[in-house]
Amino acid sequence: MTRPIPTPTGVTPYLTVSDANAASAFYQRAFGAEEVDRRYAQDGKRMLHCHLRINGGSFMMNDPFPEFGHGLKAHQGTVLHIQNDDIQDWWQRAVDAGAEVLMPMAVVFWGDRYGQLRDPFGVTWSLGGSNR
Repeated sequence: MTRPIPTPTGVTPYLTVSDANAASAFYQRAFGAEEVDRRYAQDGKRMLHCHLRINGGSFMMNDPFPEFGHGLKAHQGTVLHIQNDDIQDWWQRAVDAGAEVLMPMAVVFWGDRYGQLRDPFGVTWSLGGSNR
C-alpha cells in the first residue's frame, strides 16, 4: 500500500549521508522524525530516497552513489535548525540518542535557549526555543 506523500513547503534539506538506513533510525530516535517514504536502489541495500518529517518540516536524504558521480562529501557550512517551545526536551532526546554537543544549550543574546549538536553522520544541528 502506497501512502500519499505530502507536498513539502518552504526549503527542504536533501542530504547525502554515509548510511541512510541508520540515519533514518537515528533521526527517529533523536528528533522524533516520522518516516514518510523510503525507496531503495537496485542493489536493495542503499537508499535512493528517504523522506522524513521533523518538527513539522520535510527532510530528505539518500546514500552516496559514487558510480553515478554522487559520492559522499563531508558536511560543512550547513546547520539544520529546529525551533520549538519544548527545546530542552528535544535537546535531551538528541543527546541521549548519541548526538555530540558542540555548543552547550544556554540562554543566548537574543533571549532564546540555543545550542548546537553534531549527529553521527557529521551533520550539525542547532536547537532553539523559549527561555523557560
